[in-house]
Amino acid sequence: MSISISDLVTVRSRHPEAIAEAAARRPRRPLLDGRGRLLIVAADHPARGALAVGGRRLAMASRADLLERLCLALSRRGVDGVLGTADILEDLLLLGALDGKVAMGSMNRGGLAGAAFELDDRFTGHRPRDIARLRLDAGKLLLRVDYADAGSAATLLAAARTVDAMARLRLPVFVEPFLCRRTGGRVVNDLSAEAVTTAIAVASGLGGTSAYTWLKVPVTENPDDMAAVMETSTLPAVLLGGDVSAAPGTQEAAYESWRKALRLPTVRGLVVGRSLLYPARGGVAEAVDTAVSLL
Repeated sequence: MSISISDLVTVRSRHPEAIAEAAARRPRRPLLDGRGRLLIVAADHPARGALAVGGRRLAMASRADLLERLCLALSRRGVDGVLGTADILEDLLLLGALDGKVAMGSMNRGGLAGAAFELDDRFTGHRPRDIARLRLDAGKLLLRVDYADAGSAATLLAAARTVDAMARLRLPVFVEPFLCRRTGGRVVNDLSAEAVTTAIAVASGLGGTSAYTWLKVPVTENPDDMAAVMETSTLPAVLLGGDVSAAPGTQEAAYESWRKALRLPTVRGLVVGRSLLYPARGGVAEAVDTAVSLL
């Protein structure tokens, strides 16, 4: 699909109301279809300043290229929807690419990648009322906790109140929890079995009800630990897939780890971004079709 940035800019500048109109008439679907599985393509990285893929620092900077990749991914059989910030979801709304798809709004993008305040994951994206107003199907929040950073308490509180607000609106909220630490000035997520287990336990207890809460969890550094880790909660979960290295065997190893984890009883699908949109080898369609086959 060829994307005309000029056409999008014309609509945005002359008819901004077209976004709300497109949202109001968008055909919707249940979060889970008859398969009971979910494959969501993630594209909320740019709003956090995370534009790099592999060794390409600005790989996600071209909006036309990103939208073309997203439209191709959404056109593939078995892809259920997309996770994005307002600007990206609204471009896709205007293009008609979200018809009959799950549209998931990304809620806290304030912890900019590499910033001194990176762990201050403020809710600068979709608010619960925005997700309801635009008839989106779910929201997602990032919950990074550093035991050495007192500011993590404010992040926990904000996340809990957002879980409450989403539950009042009867909207699913996907919580992506990590225990993390700063190493050499960089924020590093701890993917050990103990850390992921603890993060799941903390995330599961947020808010006054967990009725509408899903978990978005990483595969542990040792994939064989996932069975025990996922026994921590009865909340439905999806696996997240980050950037995949171009090193030989890395992409295949990631797919195999997803395949094994998808057999676990609480795991209901995948939310994958850069490794499908910018695969280390092959094209978008091939990477997406491989992910679909894992389900």
